[in-house]
Amino acid sequence: MKTLRNIGLTVVLLASLSACVENDPTYNVFPSDDVAFTYSVTNEGYELDYLAGSTIQFTNTSALSGACTWEFGDGETSNETNPTHTYNLPGQYEVKLSIGDEYTTRPLLINDIKPTIVAKTANDAVCVINNVEVTLEVTLRNPAESEQPKYTWVLPEGTTLVDHPGITDNTYVGENPGRLIFKNIGSQTITLKTTLGGRALQDVKANVQVGTPNASKTLYYAVKSGNIMAYKLDYNVPEGSSNLPFDLGVKSGAHPLNLLFHNDILFILDCGTQFNYINDTDGNRGDGKITAVAKDGSSMETVLSNVGNTAFNDPFYGWIDSEMLYYADRNTGIRRIGVNERNLALNTSDSKYDYFVMNNRLEYYGNPWAYGAMNACFCKVDGLWYWGKTYSGSGIFRFAESDISPVDISRGSNPPYPTIFPEEFVKSFVIDTNNQILYAIIREKGLYAVPMADISANDATKTGTKADNKYLVASFKSDSEGSSGEFIDVCQMVLDSSDGSVYFALRAEEGSAEASGIKRWNPATKKLETIVSGVNAYGITLNNNTSNLF
Repeated sequence: MKTLRNIGLTVVLLASLSACVENDPTYNVFPSDDVAFTYSVTNEGYELDYLAGSTIQFTNTSALSGACTWEFGDGETSNETNPTHTYNLPGQYEVKLSIGDEYTTRPLLINDIKPTIVAKTANDAVCVINNVEVTLEVTLRNPAESEQPKYTWVLPEGTTLVDHPGITDNTYVGENPGRLIFKNIGSQTITLKTTLGGRALQDVKANVQVGTPNASKTLYYAVKSGNIMAYKLDYNVPEGSSNLPFDLGVKSGAHPLNLLFHNDILFILDCGTQFNYINDTDGNRGDGKITAVAKDGSSMETVLSNVGNTAFNDPFYGWIDSEMLYYADRNTGIRRIGVNERNLALNTSDSKYDYFVMNNRLEYYGNPWAYGAMNACFCKVDGLWYWGKTYSGSGIFRFAESDISPVDISRGSNPPYPTIFPEEFVKSFVIDTNNQILYAIIREKGLYAVPMADISANDATKTGTKADNKYLVASFKSDSEGSSGEFIDVCQMVLDSSDGSVYFALRAEEGSAEASGIKRWNPATKKLETIVSGVNAYGITLNNNTSNLF
């Protein structure tokens, strides 16, 4: 064969060049182009499914003729020209066809049989606790239809089996558990255990989204190394029921520092894997992105991806209005795109992605900012921008759009406003315009509440508003993910303007008296409350529209 002649020539040349070779080389027999085959599923209705139990038709299409030897990869063989074969177990198989001394191989993936579950309500009504009945339908695509499956349903705590009132342990054996009523809000997880032909199939889990009877707002948060979750802000849940979070089934991402909600769309700003400084070009490649997700998690689109640029250009923090989505990178400035734009790739050489504002376009530059002053959360309130910084000039800085210079500033001499919390590590803040209070979290200290009147009074004397203890309303320490000046800390806060509540996700420092979870500052009681305990999360946002579900 041509291939073997070339290999033999190479071996001869190598042997002549090296006196160290004493043994004859081992010749490898390579697959032949003259031997070939195809395969397909013959079971009617399963032509596209390669499942355990399927009948696979193998067809010899070789140019060579002669006796065939088939090895199916599961220990079984055949000498037929065009055999059929059934795999009883799922797995990756290597199928080999030999004709004389020639052969070829092809991989074949056999998937496991797995049931699917569909939950339904009468007239597609929203499922709410203690009221709306849910029925479950199970489908099992099984090519070997002679085998009868056995089902065991493990239902959430507190499930009422309307058609089987004698069952109280939340377990039902049989194909159909009948009508169900759930007592707890949130994603109610149903586990289906299936045995087929004496073999246990993979367990299947399904979430039934169960709403609250009281129309309320929805809080979204991004779980660290987990999914996007939703939580109903219903503080009047009936006695005996629990208010649990919903799992949208959408991955949070590597570091989703900010979430934004606008027009029934949840925007996830994920700054990617590498969020802090490393002096390594290859290891500092960006992979951050902005994703748009439907409020119930049913659809997802890419808004912007950072491909081919450094991680410094990834989207870290954001703010949104009716027309534009603003996003800040690690330490240079803020860019913007239209709220309805999709499938964009960040191209830093394209004027479309020019900065809205940069560090060296404001009079804070050099007084106290350095060029690489580390970015944090930002927002626009009453025509004025508030921008947090955590390194090379720290605190909350303000500017009007008229303060942005069209050209680089060598060194600022007249900052537009005094600093709020100068030299403090402020990663996140929010402003309650109804009650005229600025809330901010300062690293290693806790939550501060500052009357806007005090800030205005300090502005009048051109004095920075300091983090006096009189403004500290709750003490806690967050974890230290990252490095100095770049700690992720509490990366976002959100305000419910209807009652003045402030929400944020705390990833508590180990051993801290304040545990990790989703927190609420309740201005009515002046206390910090935990509404979802034990969760480590990053970004958080609010859907202000009230509903029973999403």
